Amino acid sequence: MIDWNDEQRQLRRAAQRLGESLSAGHLERDGRAEFSRDGWKLVQRSGLLALPFDHRWGGLGQDLLTTMYVLEGLGHACRDSGLSFSLTTHVVSTGIPLQHFGSPELQERFMPAVCAGDLIGAHAISEPEAGSDMLALRTSARVDGDELVLNGSKAFVTNGPVADVVVVYARTDPAGGPFGISAILVERDREGLGFGRPVEKMGLRTSPLCEVFLDDCRVPTDNVIGGLGSGFLVFDHVMNWEVLCSFAVNVGEMQHRLERVVEYARSRKQFGSHIGSFQAVAHRIVDMRIAVDTARRALYDAAARVVRNEQATEDVAIAKLLVSEGNMATAVAAVETFGGYGYMTESGLEHDVRCALAGLIYSGTSDIQRNRIAKMMGLHGAAPGC
Repeated sequence: MIDWNDEQRQLRRAAQRLGESLSAGHLERDGRAEFSRDGWKLVQRSGLLALPFDHRWGGLGQDLLTTMYVLEGLGHACRDSGLSFSLTTHVVSTGIPLQHFGSPELQERFMPAVCAGDLIGAHAISEPEAGSDMLALRTSARVDGDELVLNGSKAFVTNGPVADVVVVYARTDPAGGPFGISAILVERDREGLGFGRPVEKMGLRTSPLCEVFLDDCRVPTDNVIGGLGSGFLVFDHVMNWEVLCSFAVNVGEMQHRLERVVEYARSRKQFGSHIGSFQAVAHRIVDMRIAVDTARRALYDAAARVVRNEQATEDVAIAKLLVSEGNMATAVAAVETFGGYGYMTESGLEHDVRCALAGLIYSGTSDIQRNRIAKMMGLHGAAPGC
């Protein structure tokens, strides 16, 4: 594994120190499906949102691997999984595409506020009919002079109810295939941009989600990120960051869960013995340890390939599978180990199960990841649409 230096360890400790404050009252907020504005402000003051961004925008100038390492520390310390998901979504959905593909003018207008968290970002990709098939997007953006006119609707927009800016992926050339899609930054106050009511969901309830509607919404062509027709390239870059950063948080959560289960198994007695001495329980916990270590290694190995600009599609897909499925498996194993106490809401472990389940769906479902890997293996017939 990576030999982290003192600066990286210090950044991680700073993130972990936020954990107690960000976690306070998280189960109550989960019950109300309430986004923590106070938590967001605390994260703003910490500089955590500025991790991967250039110093000229007020960023900390850290690379992908360091950003993941710090976010893993946040996942270990913070029990508000929804808030962690919202902040990583903000960073990767808005800041990353702007920094890597935005024009100097667009960067100057938005990067300082995005970097500081003064503007909350979201991205609108999925659609009611297209789902995860980006090439089936129906949302359109028609060039009209120096403006784009957007029409369509988007589903499952994380941060939508609280977002100040949304990166909308729309088709600018109906016949252009993957090169007919563009990424367009749309400010919340643009006429024709509408937001549905917050959608109730199973887990990650403190991360608000809604539909987005575009009805002759006009934005300057200068708001295009990376130029017309570059949306698929932007999307591919963003999705790598989304998987690697979001699931780094999950690895931290898995590590915390493992430590909690080990402590409980050492102290909880049944039939005159600590339950950790029972082979069935011990093996379950060993499997949790293997899942955590395997997931962490796969995630950072994939990130290292991305940093080296190597072909990493298969590696990222494998890492996403290992972390998401490992997170779900360890959450269920923790509930089983705690027994009746784990099943109770107050333990927070049933909350972990509900939140972990989302990871099997967002950023490309487990089925899509397996199709992608199959295609990379040359099993083309097993990978329609990938």
